[in-house]
Amino acid sequence: MNLRRDVFQAIADPTRRAILLMVASQSMTAGAIASNFDTARPTVSKHLQILTECELLKQEQNGREIYYHINAKKMSEVADFIEPFRQLWDDRFNKLEEIMKNLK
Repeated sequence: MNLRRDVFQAIADPTRRAILLMVASQSMTAGAIASNFDTARPTVSKHLQILTECELLKQEQNGREIYYHINAKKMSEVADFIEPFRQLWDDRFNKLEEIMKNLK
C-alpha cells in the first residue's frame, strides 16, 4: 500500500531532517546513510521510504545500488511556504531593532 505522506510530517522527524542534510550535498546509498545512525538499517529504510513517498528524495539506480538524492523542486515548495513567515519575523525583528536604537 502506497500511503501519500505530507511533506511537513516528513520533515518533522529529526532523523529525516538529518538524512535530508546528508544527501543535500551528494547522492548516497541506503547503506551509506544508515552508517551515520545508531539505529537498525530497516529503520533508516523506513525513513527513506517516507521521504521518497512525499517526493523530498528521488531514487536513482546505478548498477546494483540505489542512490538517494534531494528533489530540489519539492524542497523549493517547502521554502516557498515558509518564506512569508520568515519575512514576517524579519519585519518584526527590524522594528524591534529600531525601537531599541531609539531607546538608547
